[in-house]
Amino acid sequence: MLKIVSLFLIFMAVLAMFGRLKWPRIGGRGGRPGGLPRPRLCPECGRYNLGGGPCRQCQDGQG
Repeated sequence: MLKIVSLFLIFMAVLAMFGRLKWPRIGGRGGRPGGLPRPRLCPECGRYNLGGGPCRQCQDGQG
């Protein structure tokens, strides 16, 4: 039992050491260091425009 507990504690210490490492950030796109690009917003209504192109809400007259 003592052997299992000690192995578990050693394993957790190794995981903690890996967690403190500075890993390179994934995806340095969009001018923001290490992050994703900002989502596009409609300039008229301010809603998120996921597909690019014209805003569907403003085009339908619902915005």
